[in-house]
Amino acid sequence: MSDKIIVAIDGPSGSGKSTLSKMLAQRLDFVNIDTGAMYRTVALAAARAGIESDDHPALERLCADLPIRFTRVGTSEKVWLGDEDVSAAIRTPEMSLLSSAVSASPAVRRAMLALQRRMGVNGCGAGVVLEGRDIGTEVFPNAQVKFYLCASDAERGRRRYAQLRQTGQDVTLEQTIAEVLERDHADKNREHAPLRQAHDAIVIDSTAVDMEEILEKMLRYVQLAQGKKV
Repeated sequence: MSDKIIVAIDGPSGSGKSTLSKMLAQRLDFVNIDTGAMYRTVALAAARAGIESDDHPALERLCADLPIRFTRVGTSEKVWLGDEDVSAAIRTPEMSLLSSAVSASPAVRRAMLALQRRMGVNGCGAGVVLEGRDIGTEVFPNAQVKFYLCASDAERGRRRYAQLRQTGQDVTLEQTIAEVLERDHADKNREHAPLRQAHDAIVIDSTAVDMEEILEKMLRYVQLAQGKKV
């Protein structure tokens, strides 16, 4: 069995994907690729260029050479658009909703799918962790380990609210829960690569479970895929 492992983590907004993918990658010394951040970066670039989310030819041209990359120093991970750190700029409520609209574009999905696969293969030394909404179904359907994270609507909204408040954004809990549900609807009903659970994914409900406990569970599944005794 190859020592190179691809771990796919899917699920809706606020289910814990980003937190757990970072924790898992750090524990395993794998490369972590936040595919949701990639679509947010496309959304940011499109907004700055004045490109509408339904202008597919313009979006295709934009994505042709969009310089997206990730870096990690210790536990700090950053998203770059060229030489600009856009880690904070892509996390606003506006970019959250716009990224869902932009990601519905077939041209954008083709471009990001190709980039994600290149990152997954080229960055796969010991292994790679990718998180998003279609990793186990579209990007890497043959990933050795697939997880699908979920949580209650209220808990996912609370987590997102806490994140936004930490960055100084003036939002309410009710507004944030409504935006999370709006994002869910858009992701699940888009024509291309909608959010859905892979048939062979390991489902984990993170509503009332400590993240460290979930991490240990995920680690055991990856270790089994590596052929290690647990």
